[in-house]
Amino acid sequence: MSTIDHFENKNTPLIDGKEEYTITVYAENRIGLLNRIAIIFSKRKINIESLNTSPSEIEGIHRFNIVIHEGYEVVRKLARQIEKQIEVLKVYFNTNDEIIWQELALYKVSTDEIAEKVTVERLLRQYGASAVVIRKDYTVFAVTGHKEETDALITALEPYELIEFVRSARVAIIKDSAGFHEKLKEFEAIEPGEELVENEFLEKGEKIFTM
Repeated sequence: MSTIDHFENKNTPLIDGKEEYTITVYAENRIGLLNRIAIIFSKRKINIESLNTSPSEIEGIHRFNIVIHEGYEVVRKLARQIEKQIEVLKVYFNTNDEIIWQELALYKVSTDEIAEKVTVERLLRQYGASAVVIRKDYTVFAVTGHKEETDALITALEPYELIEFVRSARVAIIKDSAGFHEKLKEFEAIEPGEELVENEFLEKGEKIFTM
């Protein structure tokens, strides 16, 4: 299947200033594709801030969310370059205002330390956290939100022996999108598959091929 033209917000100005963009890629999940996409960024010396890959709403199609900090023109050219990969069906790129996004963060702290010095219920309420594991030696909290929200709990837990911290890659949904199903319908309308044509010589083998 050939690529579909990528989405561009017509209200986005052509500016030289950098900002955070989320590039969304719909593609067949083939071995080597992720490596080829990463090479596109590394050749241009562009750092990937976050990378997530998961199944999409369409069976057999995966969705990549790639977060970078760049200017509009650079992101537009990157999207076009990614679309040249044969497995890629569709590429979108959006600013943070154009998407709904979340990240998951986990925090491991000493159970004794946090029980002695803070009220756990107060901490959970204040930062919207939930305790996912409570053991004698450690407790694990989880927070879902934007980077600023997950960073705030890091600061709060630093005095209480923060043992480990990890944050997931971004997951994002585009606000102004009817879903990829509609784009597939548009594509199939433009380039329909070949119609099945009955072989006119079917069941006439003896008459045609006898010597």
